[in-house]
Amino acid sequence: MANKLQIPCGDKIIKIEEGKLATQSSGSAYLQLGETIVLVTAVVSEEKREDIDFFPLICDYREQTSAAGKIPGGFFKREGKPTEREVLVSRLVDRSIRPLFPENFYNDVQVISLVLSADQENDPDILSIIGASVALTSSPIPFNGPIGAVKVGLIDGKYVINPTIPELEKSLLNLVVAATENSIVMLEGVALEITEEQFIGAVETAWEEIKKMVELQKPLIGEKMKIEGEEIRPEILSHAEIFLGERLKEAYNYPEKLERKRFYKTLEDEFLGKYEEESEKEEAKKAFDKVFKKQIRKLILETGKRLDGRKIDQIRPVTCEVGLLPRTHGSALFTRGQTQCLASVTLGTRSDEQIIDGLYEETTKRFMVHYNFPPFSVGEVSPLRAPSRREIGHGALAEKALTYIIPDEEKFPYTIRIVANILESNGSSSMATVCAGSLALMDAGVCIEKHVGGVALGMIKEGEKYIILTDIAGEEDHYGDLDFKVAGTFDGITVCQMDVKAEGFNLEILKEALYRSKEARKTILEKMYATISSPRETISPYAPKILSIRVNPEKVGLVIGTGGKTIKRIIEETGVKIDILDEGEIRIYSNDIEACKKAAEEIKKLTEEPEIGKIYDGTVVKTFPFGAVVRFLNSQEGLVHISELAPYRVKRVEDVVKIGSPVRVKFIGYDDQGRIVLSRKQAMDTHSKNTRPKQKPR
Repeated sequence: MANKLQIPCGDKIIKIEEGKLATQSSGSAYLQLGETIVLVTAVVSEEKREDIDFFPLICDYREQTSAAGKIPGGFFKREGKPTEREVLVSRLVDRSIRPLFPENFYNDVQVISLVLSADQENDPDILSIIGASVALTSSPIPFNGPIGAVKVGLIDGKYVINPTIPELEKSLLNLVVAATENSIVMLEGVALEITEEQFIGAVETAWEEIKKMVELQKPLIGEKMKIEGEEIRPEILSHAEIFLGERLKEAYNYPEKLERKRFYKTLEDEFLGKYEEESEKEEAKKAFDKVFKKQIRKLILETGKRLDGRKIDQIRPVTCEVGLLPRTHGSALFTRGQTQCLASVTLGTRSDEQIIDGLYEETTKRFMVHYNFPPFSVGEVSPLRAPSRREIGHGALAEKALTYIIPDEEKFPYTIRIVANILESNGSSSMATVCAGSLALMDAGVCIEKHVGGVALGMIKEGEKYIILTDIAGEEDHYGDLDFKVAGTFDGITVCQMDVKAEGFNLEILKEALYRSKEARKTILEKMYATISSPRETISPYAPKILSIRVNPEKVGLVIGTGGKTIKRIIEETGVKIDILDEGEIRIYSNDIEACKKAAEEIKKLTEEPEIGKIYDGTVVKTFPFGAVVRFLNSQEGLVHISELAPYRVKRVEDVVKIGSPVRVKFIGYDDQGRIVLSRKQAMDTHSKNTRPKQKPR
């Protein structure tokens, strides 16, 4: 029988039915907020995987456009590979629940979240995290939950729980918080230079709501499947502890990552060499790995000294270079220790914007960050494939961090793409991408007002004792309990992402980590400003030049011409690209600025507004008993009344002008109906006034 829950979330209620649908799954939850509905399922395999040493969790989030009453664009008219948003929400769910599965649990687990209805106001991402918790908690899958999740906004100085999508547009903060009743588990958010105090207040407000959610889920906890423990003989574990306890301290003799990696391999080979039988070697390998992790953590926690020789709050050496790549529009190399990112900036036109078609209205994006993590960056061999979830996630994080400083389209009318290639990695390559991207933007002449820098912190925690590590390296991330990335300016935070693997991560630890990150960020930003402190005055000669002109929206049709003939002619003659925007703005693109100017002059002639009192050359196109219609300024037409044809009384219009005859006219205004009024009489030279044409003899 299905269990029903009503979970308060701010001033709203999330309705949940557990076990109503998808009853052949291990656990399921049907959630509704407003008119947004999500189905989340969890399934576990019966057999334990024997060939792996990691937890095989798969989280998939899918948005079916039918949920919003839409048919997908494109040729196939159905959903294809996951969109970037689907990948990011899948990662959000994964990072919220992964730390809460027990060690030695190696059964395949898959969590799927399907958006069945979307009301354009309530985002399904929070429902997906809560639904995963409900499905796992009610299932036989061993899960150390339940958890809750909320989104926090900061609007008009007040924290708002689960703001709607329209409300987020005016919020200074968009922060997702996931937690158990005792520990924060995951944070991810983007902000508009908020302070550390504001950030902590948001987390504190969110956690209070989450504790209520967790309490309401506790009755769903059922009987859990048993986990097979790893059978390692005590004597082998003891041997590993004694061996590594004596030898692992030698790691301090190898401050360089690859040297230290080779040293670890030597230790492993030496330890396993004492066992001859294959079954014993496998058991010894498990013992070595288990004790190695424990001893690495103990070594750093007890000594306060890191494996590369740094103090706990010390940043690795930082160097910055700009302008390395001559044919890109901007480039920068950011190196922090053994983490190195080469970023390039490409400037494009409006036609280069990314089109986003999903649950919500079709939109475009003019700023993109694409992150690449080739295998050589960590000294490995691996085939190059399509971007991984990790690459998409890291690129999106850097993009969010830098979006705040990107000038609006009116100020800088370019599409901007950053490509970040990680050339070397030993911790926090995503924050190196933020730094390299900011430097490259200034090198490209993008008119950003300030730099954004980022840093990652880690933690090792045993019981109540913990140590926070500034600028974590690879081992500290792998064997530690925290990965806390924070990016921002001198004035505040623009993005954060935090994953916690230890229980008991509370607000006091968060405060300490935040203020430590602030000091580290300042140090990095000072290095960046010392390299380039303001944008280049001009953009690259290889970047497209843009001229933006405004015309009367009613005259845009004159620029386009019948069937597009006029605009095609201008493009062919000048070699430019032309975009016609709303409200009469026309943008002209070309690598040749002179071509842009030539096209702009053509457009100005076509759409030029007549000035009162100015004299123009025209041609008579029609005649009436009361006057003549004259075409001037290319295709504009105005009436010359018979009284304005000459400085004397004219009996017949044809006595003065005929169709096709050239004529000089003066623009004297508009009539009551907004039509152009012209005068030939006022345009005539002074010496010709009062002179009648010779009369033909009768």
